[in-house]
Amino acid sequence: MGIHTYFRSLNDLERIIRCPGKFKFEEHSVAAHSWKVVQYAKTLADIEEKHGVTVDWKKLYEITSSHDYGEIFIGDIKTPVKHYSLELRSMLQKVEEGMVEHFIEGNIPEEFKPIFRRQLREGKDQSVEGLILEVADKLDQVYEAFAELQRGNSEKEFVVMYRNALVKIKNIRLHCVDYFLQNILPDIVNDGMSSTIDIKSITEEALAL
Repeated sequence: MGIHTYFRSLNDLERIIRCPGKFKFEEHSVAAHSWKVVQYAKTLADIEEKHGVTVDWKKLYEITSSHDYGEIFIGDIKTPVKHYSLELRSMLQKVEEGMVEHFIEGNIPEEFKPIFRRQLREGKDQSVEGLILEVADKLDQVYEAFAELQRGNSEKEFVVMYRNALVKIKNIRLHCVDYFLQNILPDIVNDGMSSTIDIKSITEEALAL
């Protein structure tokens, strides 16, 4: 019981594999994904600050580092399934939030419950920090899918993941998104030129949507 239970539960994130059921050259755990999202978000937030945007760094670190904690209870559900309909997405979110709340209520000491409720909540919203989280989360999808496409993995799911993540990112109004599209994405495309899969065409198609 207590915070010890929370600390021990973090091991479970290392055993949950993202994009289950598909051949992958590289396996990625939810724990590794969460760590990378924090790293992306730091740089994205720095770009925002260079453009005069005020960033609440405490909030940013809280929501990025804990944004997928609820997957301990429901696992990693593939993005196409999760977003099949708004109704399904809403239902899954309610289940996840309910199980996180049940965990907090049953395990976290009373004086820390408000803190854990704040830290483990759904962090994606229209605040600067929430939008940065959204970009960082999708950016990791871009890189995970790109790594597979670059090696010639022809699983359709990775093409869809790469394309959909780019579409989502390009429609978010942040300075860091402009920077990504102008300075980072071209490097990704150039890095994938030797692949048997036409990453450049997939990228151009996504940006045209």
